[in-house]
Amino acid sequence: MAINVTMPQMGESVVEGTITKWLVKEGDVVAEDQPLVEISTDKVDTEIPSPGAGRIAKIVAAEGDTIPVGATLAVIEPAGAETAAKLKVVAPKAAPKALPDRPAVKPVPPPQPMQSAGVGVHAAVSEAGGLRRFSPVVLKIAAEEGIDLSRVPGTGIGGRVSKRDLQRYLDSLRKGGLPGAASAPAPANGAAQGSSRPASAAATTHPPPAQPGAAFRPPVYQPIEGDIVEPFTRRRKLIAEHMVFSKTHSPHVGTVAEVDVSNAMRLREKHKDEFARREGFSLTFLPLAAAATVRALKEFPRMNASVVGDSVVIRREINLGIAMDTDEGLLVPVIRAAEGMSVVGIARAIESLRRKVAEKKITADDLAGGSFTVSNPGREGNLYGFAIINQPQVGILRMGEVKKRPVVVEVDGADAIAIRTMMYLALSYDHRVVDGVLGNRFLYRTARILEEADFEL
Repeated sequence: MAINVTMPQMGESVVEGTITKWLVKEGDVVAEDQPLVEISTDKVDTEIPSPGAGRIAKIVAAEGDTIPVGATLAVIEPAGAETAAKLKVVAPKAAPKALPDRPAVKPVPPPQPMQSAGVGVHAAVSEAGGLRRFSPVVLKIAAEEGIDLSRVPGTGIGGRVSKRDLQRYLDSLRKGGLPGAASAPAPANGAAQGSSRPASAAATTHPPPAQPGAAFRPPVYQPIEGDIVEPFTRRRKLIAEHMVFSKTHSPHVGTVAEVDVSNAMRLREKHKDEFARREGFSLTFLPLAAAATVRALKEFPRMNASVVGDSVVIRREINLGIAMDTDEGLLVPVIRAAEGMSVVGIARAIESLRRKVAEKKITADDLAGGSFTVSNPGREGNLYGFAIINQPQVGILRMGEVKKRPVVVEVDGADAIAIRTMMYLALSYDHRVVDGVLGNRFLYRTARILEEADFEL
């Protein structure tokens, strides 16, 4: 009996997934639970295992297709069954993709002496040595985008570049592609050109000065041979969209505190061996910083909030996001109801999420619902920095490098220089909701809790 491989439900808010890579092909014999395909959603990337053993009779969904939850991805027949041709498979309906229209063939107009700023006259020498003519609208777009028209392949008569040709060329550049280009050798007589720069020396082209009231358009770099073009992965696209949205919607304000973590580091050093034997994993500094953040959030609940329209929602639960790096980009899994956890409980939760991320078993639900985030970019060369707020939260705390430094301390009423273990904590907050006084008080309190290091391990 044939087995359908379907798109699973990978979180309450996930309704579809995109096929990123098939790990098998039609005709392959697979075992139960063997990974078949890599799926990407707006929350997480994961592998779909085989629901049973057999042979891949048909692959229904192609790489790049976006498939709704429950739709068939592939069909598995028991190994030894008759040919897959007898299986009837109904592919999920997908929205038809619009095909670009072929450019209309228009009569070649006579050369005009008109000039377009930054691009040149209407005619330029083609690869075959003839004139290439451009319409005023093509010249205008090329001037605005800073495009060398001699590098744009044309589909019109005599290699004429249409508006559609230019748009395709721009779309290819923006998607990270390396479009074909026509070489435009300079004429011996020094006649006016679309560009005097040879095609083999392409570089970032700059648009002409913007006219008053015109929207700014950044220059578009045209890749040349030897450049490495790496198209964004789906996760990188989502990260980029999230970061740009956050920076353009939340007025970020940053503030920094210097923290003496000598007591916290001594506490960790004292208990790390016994902790490792008892728990089975190492005790890092991150759970201590996370626990201090949770305690401070209890005292300043307005920092544990989300913006919803024209309102701020002060969250009942502290769902602490912990930023974690992966080879494919940043993930922020969430520790739910952290307000009720001890330091040891938070350490266990962080370790559990870390393992799930490393084993690529993290789910969409593990990444949803955060109310505040802690980020720890690394120990080396990280004095301090301001992280971008994880929407729709209103704050994110970024840990700096833990390092011993000489500092001035007071001993018996007199100043003295001592070697202490120091760290910077940097808070980014949303000024729509959090004012400077609240942000500074929250950060100061977090720092003092870490300095006191009154934690039970």
